Amino acid sequence: MIGRPMPSRVRAAYRAEMRAARTTTGPEARWRHLERAHIISQPWPWPHTANHIAMFALAVRLRDRREALGQVVRIIVAAPGSALGRYPEGNSGRAMVGLTQPMPMPADLAELLQTA
Repeated sequence: MIGRPMPSRVRAAYRAEMRAARTTTGPEARWRHLERAHIISQPWPWPHTANHIAMFALAVRLRDRREALGQVVRIIVAAPGSALGRYPEGNSGRAMVGLTQPMPMPADLAELLQTA
């Protein structure tokens, strides 16, 4: 949300998920943390974009061309989508999911974002 800072509690959760994505072993666990960070970051343009950059880096590291290409597209549209409030809530941010497809949000993240 342009001009609206990320609340400290939300920022702490986002940073914790991003840190876990960097330090956890195993690609599935890393993706899970990046997906959770994506859901948290969607309303804020720069964290949302940073999350897609991290997803792109993981896809490249794993040599997943389809995912990497999907992340390039998402890097381009993340900030404008967030700034305009046009993002699908709960979307995991992965290339296998449509750009505009809403998804069920984990209960803990829904509660966190509702208080934001």
